[in-house]
Amino acid sequence: MQRETQGSALLGRQRETDLLEAAIERAADGGGGSAVLLRGEAGIGKSALLEWAGHRAREHGFAVLRAVGAEAETEFAFGALHQALWPLLQRSTALTSHQRDALESAFGGRAGTPPSGFAVGAASLALLAEAARTSPLLLVLDDLHWIDSSSATVFAFLRRRCAELPLVIIGASRPEGAAAEAWPTEPVELQALSRPDAAALLLHRFPELATTAAERLLDEAAGNPLALVELPRQLPGEQQRGIVPLPDRLPLGRRLERMFAERLESLTPAASRLLLLAALATGTDGGSGAWLCEAVGDGAEEALDRIEADGLARLDPAGRLVFRHPLVRTAVISCASESARREAHRVLAGFLAPDDARRLVHEASAALLLDEALAGRLQEAGSRLARRGGDAEGALLLDRAAALSADPAERARRLTWAAVMAARGGQLRHTAALVEELKSSPVPPDITPLFAYAVVYVDQSHRIGFESSATLLPAALDALTAPGAPSFGGLAEQVYFKLLLAATYTDDPRAWAALERHRERTSDAGRLCYRAWTDPAAGLAEELRAVVDGMNEEQEAGAAWLLLWTTSAIDSADDDLWRRFTGLHGYATQGSVAKAKCHQDFLRGRWDLASVCLREAETAEDLGYHCNALVFRHYYAHFLAGRGDEARFREIERLIRPVAAQARMRFVLERLTHLRGLIALAHGHHEQAYAHFADITPPGRPPKGLPWLHTLVFDLAEAAVHTGRCREARAHVAAVRAEGSAEISGRHAFLLAAAAALTADEDEADAAYRAAYAVPGAERWVFELARLRLAHGSWLRRRHRAEARDLLRAAHHAFRGLQADPWAQRAEEELRAAGNPVAPAPRSSPAELTAQELRIARLAATGLSNKEIGQALRLSPRTVAAHLYKIFPKLGITSRAAVAHALDAC
Repeated sequence: MQRETQGSALLGRQRETDLLEAAIERAADGGGGSAVLLRGEAGIGKSALLEWAGHRAREHGFAVLRAVGAEAETEFAFGALHQALWPLLQRSTALTSHQRDALESAFGGRAGTPPSGFAVGAASLALLAEAARTSPLLLVLDDLHWIDSSSATVFAFLRRRCAELPLVIIGASRPEGAAAEAWPTEPVELQALSRPDAAALLLHRFPELATTAAERLLDEAAGNPLALVELPRQLPGEQQRGIVPLPDRLPLGRRLERMFAERLESLTPAASRLLLLAALATGTDGGSGAWLCEAVGDGAEEALDRIEADGLARLDPAGRLVFRHPLVRTAVISCASESARREAHRVLAGFLAPDDARRLVHEASAALLLDEALAGRLQEAGSRLARRGGDAEGALLLDRAAALSADPAERARRLTWAAVMAARGGQLRHTAALVEELKSSPVPPDITPLFAYAVVYVDQSHRIGFESSATLLPAALDALTAPGAPSFGGLAEQVYFKLLLAATYTDDPRAWAALERHRERTSDAGRLCYRAWTDPAAGLAEELRAVVDGMNEEQEAGAAWLLLWTTSAIDSADDDLWRRFTGLHGYATQGSVAKAKCHQDFLRGRWDLASVCLREAETAEDLGYHCNALVFRHYYAHFLAGRGDEARFREIERLIRPVAAQARMRFVLERLTHLRGLIALAHGHHEQAYAHFADITPPGRPPKGLPWLHTLVFDLAEAAVHTGRCREARAHVAAVRAEGSAEISGRHAFLLAAAAALTADEDEADAAYRAAYAVPGAERWVFELARLRLAHGSWLRRRHRAEARDLLRAAHHAFRGLQADPWAQRAEEELRAAGNPVAPAPRSSPAELTAQELRIARLAATGLSNKEIGQALRLSPRTVAAHLYKIFPKLGITSRAAVAHALDAC
């Protein structure tokens, strides 16, 4: 679209170009880097915007790096990263030998031990930092939906660190791609051009069009820039000028792809063969015009000229054949016969080195019969990719190897490895499909522990079931820890974590018994995590920090789940820990980081981020991690309970309680009961609150083990005091203190001190309150601190003490910031009683919604689905969902069922 006017404004894209210009200028002026994701349908103008940004960046003195995803290259680990960074690596003089080795090994240019994903990401960042000392950088990532998983993980890491450098990263993806999940900001959704802008573009490119033809094309193109440019080219001159009527309306969807297909049918055999080789070729050399001409042989030069003349592809300044649009590549492959595709794969394989993974994929694509030798080579290549951090790509190669296996046992072994690699690479649905396939036939005994792990992984994360954890994992641990047993790449530690997760979620005694039996045979991180959830004691947080600090990157990557689960047990996560784990892990680990962050946001009063839980739940559902989605919604329920929002809490509870009950997730069920009690406290229903809390932890008898149960001491004490059960409250505080709760973590210490203040005798109460405020880090626990100040201020007011007002004002300010309205109202009542009334908080109204949000809310109120709303407003269903998750908190609701009522109430 308008590529000849690179530096000029693009029609209908003022908002987008302003945003990109601002990002480029900010980096150029030393304001730090940023990342922008452009998302839209095929042909909507993403690539034109990327070219425009590249031109503008060069005008500002930027060096422009580029990587383009290709469907044929999704199986090659670090392929896109190689495109982007190889030119920099060739010129680099500042990288350490370790960093250079990591990148060259990842790019397949060096033999030896493959680098970890951490090493590749750190080396990539160092390489960009070196280049940025010379000029600011623009990294353009086109067709992100087709970029290999390993490169995508590194790019995600770079996006999180780009603010540290004069580095702008601009990506482009289709709506159905998962690229946006790891992007740090909301994507910029590219919409169809308005009718006036579409007409201006059409007439600019085809000034001879008759009015009737132009009107028909505007209707057909529906604002799609590529359609506006390409459809008129298919019309003969008589139809363009209105002399001959246009043909019947073409169907939407595959129209452009079929249009390219018609153009392909007119090519010579040599041109068709050259295009097919280019479409299936991979790597930085595969698209070279010279290479393709050599592969085609006689007639190649003429074929290349014909292809360029037809506008299907062009040679770029570097001599690479670049397709006019990704749809051309897709059409070339889909229009070719199966035999032509196999022959092209054979030719491509012949031009690659024997040990090149790309050659193996081409050979596999060309194969017609089972081939054990080729299967073995694919397995070796897949294992190498996984060791380099390319688990998702390695799984695809193992899957291909299994399909070529003549021996059923070997096929099962390869499929099992493919299932595990896919799980580690975040491809959970693929893992689930492979596990089901494996269940249909016997699994070789030597691979049983690995198969058990794959089954449990799917059951826990995808199916939200934990029975297989207790039945399969103890035996798997026995086998993995037996003398001389194969390690399966450190599988024992991962199995131990999965069993510990099942035990803490369900309290299954079989799981606890196996964990205890293997406690001394697991790693330091495993033992520490087990202690944190069964017998937390003084110094555990410091011990955790020492374990983390003593690990290298590879050890840390392997133990990430255990370390994160340990921090969740004792509420000890901090920003430094997030930085260490928000690196090059796949979704499996990033999902654990996100869960821990959501809970920490609740504990530390960052309640404005509550909607992040819902967005993370949506992401988890999209990726097939249904258990994660449940847990994210369960964490969102914490925010609702803290705010005393009973109606919205009940909506969320109806979603998750039945599923948690079926899975026997005591961890979630007891927390939901606790949250019911917290809502009752907010509304002054103290008897009801006491019943809920006592149901979980009977007064005076704090349960052993799970450390979160000790944090109920403050809530139970408040409910007990307000219901005249001071003796029971004091007994419970004493029992929790005797268990050493204050030594578990800073939060445990503060909540115990707060409970002690609530239950203190008259002559000791004021000092006890002040002792609670003095607990180190007390200010971090915003909600509980505000409640403590409310209780203390109320106690002082009843004794006519002047300092009551300051405490009550501080509590009221905190509750307002948290949007905890029932608590804020109680603080207001106390302030009025103290002679210091405050203005009531403003109500939410539709005026707080943007114009687009209000349109979406009104359509949702009529009962339309996301897809139907998207069709009405020309938005993607995912964009509609993203808007709704912003709308819900503004209207004080959690589901679309409540939208109409909320709009009416406002």
